[in-house]
Amino acid sequence: MKTVYDILIVGGGPGGIGTAVEAAVHGIENILLIDKADNHSSTIRKFYKANKKVDKDWKGQTINIEGNIPFMDGTKETTLNFFDRLLDEEKIDTAFNEEVENIVKNEKENIFLVTTATKSFKAKAVVITIGKMGKPNKPSYKIPPSIKEFVNFNLDDCSHGEKILVVGGGNSAAEYAYELADEGNTVTLVYRKAEFSRLNPANEDILYQYNGQEKLRLRLNTDIISLENEHGKVKVNFDDGYYTIYDRVIYAIGGTAPVDFLKKVGIKLDEKGKPIYDEHYRTNIPGMYVAGDIAFNTGGSIAAALNHGYHIVNSYLRRSGKLYSYTQKVDEFFKNHPQFKE
Repeated sequence: MKTVYDILIVGGGPGGIGTAVEAAVHGIENILLIDKADNHSSTIRKFYKANKKVDKDWKGQTINIEGNIPFMDGTKETTLNFFDRLLDEEKIDTAFNEEVENIVKNEKENIFLVTTATKSFKAKAVVITIGKMGKPNKPSYKIPPSIKEFVNFNLDDCSHGEKILVVGGGNSAAEYAYELADEGNTVTLVYRKAEFSRLNPANEDILYQYNGQEKLRLRLNTDIISLENEHGKVKVNFDDGYYTIYDRVIYAIGGTAPVDFLKKVGIKLDEKGKPIYDEHYRTNIPGMYVAGDIAFNTGGSIAAALNHGYHIVNSYLRRSGKLYSYTQKVDEFFKNHPQFKE
């Protein structure tokens, strides 16, 4: 919290790496790259087999690299090694195993507060490049197909006057619970632990206040064993031997879907759920940008994502009045990275 980053990047894929490295090449010093996985490029690590080819011109797209990252065709291993060297040699700050839960802008200070389950960061600008692969975590037990329409992983399709069970112990679960209670629903929040450990103070205060006022019920130290269809409603069987019938169950147990996350942080979306941005990749929130597949139909092109980072950094420098001739900086980059000239 003591450091105010110039640029904070949410997402450690090619778009995030491209933004971080371009920022460093342009002379920006305080840069932070955050990703919920345990390392960058999680999609490549997870879905690419060993020695699988990684093409610059993905699916026949011919895209010229516009920035300062000379990405070329390679394999899974050489691509990951290439990105490792970029991040290490440019000394980019990283925070892995940190899933961003919310981003709020302090308009008075013109600073963003970025919060994860355990930490908070401040930044002058934020770039969201989380890709389209994100999806909510689901329970290990089976959800019967006949009641799937009454099981949610966000607030979509919720109505008023329902009896709802919210599952989870994080800030998203807390916010779902008290917002639904405010809308006239009968809400129970169930959490498997005896006390909350990941809530920010404001959300925790609201939960216990609402619980005391009987606006919602907290059911702590309780886990769910299974779900059943009970005459068209959701029967929830708990590990304490009891069960309860609900109109709807909402899971908030991590892995927020990208569209839900964009809505939460206040980015305006079009009718297809795509973020709205201008020619400089700026959203409706000044200082907040989008890059990569979350915003653009790149088809997974690494080259296109790297270009997004280049243009975002230039836009940031223009806005902040820091754009200058960086020929010397680029020359120094290639002097220190002779292998990239090839």
